[in-house]
Amino acid sequence: MNEHLKNVNILIIDDDHVSQKIVTRILSGCLSDGSGVFSAKTGLEGLDFISSHPVDLVLLDMVMPGIDGLETLKRLRALPAGNNVPVIMMSATVSQELEAEAFRTGTTDFIHKPFSPDVISLRVQRQLRLAYLNKNLSLEVERQTALATERLKSNIRLFNETILALANTIDAKDPYTSGHSVRVADYSRTISKISGDSREYQNSIYYSGLLHDIGKIGIPITIIGKTSGLSDEEYEQMKEHTIIGAKILSYIKDFPELSYAAHYHHERYDGKGYPDGLKGEEIPRQARIIGIADAYDAMTSKRSYRDCLPQEVVREQIAKGSGHQFDPQFASILLNMIDLDKDYRMRQF
Repeated sequence: MNEHLKNVNILIIDDDHVSQKIVTRILSGCLSDGSGVFSAKTGLEGLDFISSHPVDLVLLDMVMPGIDGLETLKRLRALPAGNNVPVIMMSATVSQELEAEAFRTGTTDFIHKPFSPDVISLRVQRQLRLAYLNKNLSLEVERQTALATERLKSNIRLFNETILALANTIDAKDPYTSGHSVRVADYSRTISKISGDSREYQNSIYYSGLLHDIGKIGIPITIIGKTSGLSDEEYEQMKEHTIIGAKILSYIKDFPELSYAAHYHHERYDGKGYPDGLKGEEIPRQARIIGIADAYDAMTSKRSYRDCLPQEVVREQIAKGSGHQFDPQFASILLNMIDLDKDYRMRQF
């Protein structure tokens, strides 16, 4: 027995008792023992049955007392339980126009009376087979979608963990900058959110913040961990971390913004930054946001030569740098964040 003929329920809606018996007898010969053939005398009775019983196929007479087959079909298609059920219309006499209207309304096939046992059997089997294939296709699509969704979640977790591991590797080179990249990423995302950016952009800037200092991997530990001031030569070497970072991240072709953030986060709004001396909005937007977040964390973090600066001093420096070192729009947002941070929680602990 074919799978599509097992455990199926068929409903015959026909006011003619003789027609019901004939169709029932024909169908009983082609269905498995687990299947059932049910009958209703009117359209309303059939609709009530469908509303409370699972039905795999409906055989519907066109001409009936009360609501006719076409109206029954319209109401059937409006029911959640009957929206996708195959319907074979049956009629002894019907015009081509009415038959066309039945197909437009949602019938899937048409059988003319008097019945031919072979025609009924073959058409019913065909509709059940198509319904079976559609159902299993939907289930397979759902299964594959679930698998793809799980793979995507797994890839996102792996991506997040990899990015975070890289950020921690960078910060580990200097014990005094522990957690710096994560804090910069958090501050940057908050500024982006307040600016009204999309969730996608906020996530992008968060990842860019995590990796903005990745170029420090290429800077000697003697310079990274130096507790006294850098010489001019050492400072020039330290500045190279922007170029190194941009080159490393340039290999991630799908996320070019990662490279831009690493390259330009030390540019200044007045054009006096490095490495390229860009000015104003020549500096990529993400780099302008990450740049001010980076400066803020540098002031609010402990260093080998000092503790974190008092909040009022930090606020004064941000306000002073607005329009000079920092984009005034993002400086204004950060100043408001500082004002709201009454307990000075937004710093390294």
